[in-house]
Amino acid sequence: MSQPPNQPPQGGFGAPQDPGGQNPPGQGAPPPPAQPPQAPPPPQGAPQTPPQGGAPGTPPAPQPGYGYPQQPGPYSQPGPYGGQPGPYGQPGPYAPQPGPYGQPQQPAPYGQPQQPGPYGQPGYGYPGQQPQFPGPPGTPPGGGSRNPFKGKPAIIIGAALAAALVIGGTVIAVSGGDDGGKEPAAKKSDAPPTPGEDPINPGDGDGDGGEDPEDLNAGRQAGESKVLWYKEGPDAPGSGADAPGMWITDKVAVKAAYKQVFAYNVGDGKPSWPEITLPQEICAVTEQKTADDKIVVAYKAGTKDTADCNQLMEIDLNTGKKGWTEEVPEGDLFDSSLSVGLTVTGDTLVVARGQSGVGYDVATGDKKWEKKRYGSACFPSAFAGGSKLVAVSSCAAGSDNEHDEVQELDPATGKAKWTWKIPKGWQAARVYSLDPVVMYLTNEDKKQWNISTLNNGTVTAQVDIDESFAPECGWAIFSRDLQGCQGVAADKDTLYLPTDAKTGANEIVAINLATGKEKWRTKSPLEERMQPLRMDGTNLLAYVEPSYDSGGRIVSIPTGGGSHTPKKLLQNPQGTADIESGFYSKAVDYVDGRFYISTTRLTGKDDAQEKLMLAYGK
Repeated sequence: MSQPPNQPPQGGFGAPQDPGGQNPPGQGAPPPPAQPPQAPPPPQGAPQTPPQGGAPGTPPAPQPGYGYPQQPGPYSQPGPYGGQPGPYGQPGPYAPQPGPYGQPQQPAPYGQPQQPGPYGQPGYGYPGQQPQFPGPPGTPPGGGSRNPFKGKPAIIIGAALAAALVIGGTVIAVSGGDDGGKEPAAKKSDAPPTPGEDPINPGDGDGDGGEDPEDLNAGRQAGESKVLWYKEGPDAPGSGADAPGMWITDKVAVKAAYKQVFAYNVGDGKPSWPEITLPQEICAVTEQKTADDKIVVAYKAGTKDTADCNQLMEIDLNTGKKGWTEEVPEGDLFDSSLSVGLTVTGDTLVVARGQSGVGYDVATGDKKWEKKRYGSACFPSAFAGGSKLVAVSSCAAGSDNEHDEVQELDPATGKAKWTWKIPKGWQAARVYSLDPVVMYLTNEDKKQWNISTLNNGTVTAQVDIDESFAPECGWAIFSRDLQGCQGVAADKDTLYLPTDAKTGANEIVAINLATGKEKWRTKSPLEERMQPLRMDGTNLLAYVEPSYDSGGRIVSIPTGGGSHTPKKLLQNPQGTADIESGFYSKAVDYVDGRFYISTTRLTGKDDAQEKLMLAYGK
């Protein structure tokens, strides 16, 4: 195959992992608890059995330029940190296959034991079996392995909903998300596709702090952080419920769960303002907060599974004051609001529907623009926001010219600043960075992946490292969650990704975004996985997961010249390691010397209250 246009003449992609084949048990993982946490049951009416994939094949020798054979990762088996096979659990479309672009896909990125995803399809980060891609060529597809956007301009509601549920597992998870899925694995492309403390009260999640005789700080050792506070979740339906987002300001820690939004004082966990209860369950949130500490949540218009996710409300994180409310207008035929995505760039909120996006003034709720079908039947299906606004569109579905396009949009007008047409067969799965724009791509047919750096719509470099990477990614059935990955960080010129260690400690690799080459790597200080969190000035913050004999820790890694040895900032107590590791579907953050961890999914089990949020500090 000829080399795609707008690509450098040589150089290959790095190997971010796709939720791929089943991996051997991780080494150094704590033994399973006496009564392992139960996976949240899938929502009612959902398929109960995920599609099965074919048997793994033997990885081929590296292909020139791009491809590296994929290798199984250590964290795919059950255990405190072992994820079940990712959404692409079987080496299916991402099994190692020879091909001109992309590395053979690698095993699914690190996921905690994964719980059932929405609509019964096992999702990233949830305990339980994962949807799997079909096996090697010739293996009949098991369903849920194809791109939900491929060959279809949109997800159809109503009668087509059932079919959509089956193919939902097709969205590629690239690395770490709230739901704990792993990075999609594939073979790297040889040629870039152009394209002593007081007792801690767990609380009951309703803001009153609750009562609990257990002292979580009992037996805390010298040098260990203390549990500042611990909250349990609200009751959720038996089918489970989402608990998306986690926002930290200098005053409050805010968490959404099912139909409610809670706020706790960052120091002692006391309610900062009365919880907000919405009319129906929360179905989307802005992961980003505005410059003045406000968020937008979306909730359903009714109680039925087919109810639109179209009711918007602004909330002030510091005061709990409800701001503007709006209803997302209906789109054109087949442009469903059954599931939406929310993102913020500057003063613009973008609501992504099935085939379009609507821009609002985030301060007033006034509609600013609408991004709809354009060009050769291109339908904007996903958006990524922050320092820039990027849209991904599915174009010419079902035709010989079927392809994805990536655009940077002007957040004020919705107009495209540049467009990158991705070669046929490649899908834009994730956005790893917005400044610069770094895309993670997958090729289902070639069983390959690619990481490309873009400058004004032109590919300037591609990751070219023979390595298995394993960020944690969430996933979505009806929309591509472009920014749903944890365990990946970037600055202006460097991308930081965690490796998928087969035994013992893993590493974080720094990748030069100008060349795609490795700059340096550093090893986890413990025999447990270390993942990037975010940049802190010129240092990289990382989280080292807990083990049976040690709590987790936060470390700082110098990124300049000299040593890149992780420096410990916070050591969590061993006495609560089982609680810390019990957040299988989780969000984590480190702000002002405090570490926060919260669940992103409630199981709905009635036998005991569930964990909602835990805060550590000195």
